Amino acid sequence: MNDKPRDPLMQYAGFATQLLAGLGLAVYAGWWLDGKTGFAIPVFIWTFPLILLIGMLWKVVRDTTKK
Repeated sequence: MNDKPRDPLMQYAGFATQLLAGLGLAVYAGWWLDGKTGFAIPVFIWTFPLILLIGMLWKVVRDTTKK
């Protein structure tokens, strides 16, 4: 395939875009689901972004560790 090294700036810009879009979708999905379930406290609006952040942090650690 493509054997050129990837530009770190573009790699992190792509990651930041994924993070912002993912957080936006996770917050919206949590807000919508909290509205549908009618819980007294906003459970899903907290858990969905938290799960996303943990997953993205895992991806950063996995991608930046030496092999």
